[in-house]
Amino acid sequence: MEYRGVIAGLGNPGARYAGTRHNCGFDFVDALLDMAAAEGDVLQLSGHKFSCELWRVRLPELHGWWLATRPLTFMNLSGQCIQPLLAWYKLSADDLLVVHDELDIPPGDIRFKKGGGNAGHNGLKSITECLGTADFYRLRLGIGRPQNKSAVIDWVLGRPDAADAENLQAARLNAMQILFIFADKGLESAQQAQKCLRKSKIPQRP
Repeated sequence: MEYRGVIAGLGNPGARYAGTRHNCGFDFVDALLDMAAAEGDVLQLSGHKFSCELWRVRLPELHGWWLATRPLTFMNLSGQCIQPLLAWYKLSADDLLVVHDELDIPPGDIRFKKGGGNAGHNGLKSITECLGTADFYRLRLGIGRPQNKSAVIDWVLGRPDAADAENLQAARLNAMQILFIFADKGLESAQQAQKCLRKSKIPQRP
């Protein structure tokens, strides 16, 4: 079976980290799986050899099958899951979309791009090192920065308050629309839609 690509949501496994800002990627994959179960097709695969949870996902908007994964290697070793997974399925960095939290983006905002630096994100750093390239797609979910710069670790590994949680939920929904536009029309259209989010909401699925 041919796959159009891999959607990798980054986070840390275990109840201790569930619902934290750093697990935005995990939460996105969960939302994608819920949608696929309700409106498309989803099948859990064995991800044991890649140290991950792995699913085969199809939705009308994705135009074919994708692999969705949540690495269980912990954030700073994400590449040790992603690299062998891509190699096994004969996919390249061009076929990889990583969904992750981003300190430098306000809560509820999103950015979509290909390549670039890691901005201190250990998950991206690990993936870049293991793949030997930074040229993969990134769907970045903003979590904002704490007022106290020394509190970054506690902020990232903490759980958002009610207002930020609502913003993050809205960001997941918007990010899903960006994913669908990307799957249909490519990077440029996805980036243009992302810019429109700052001015008005892009059309939601009926």
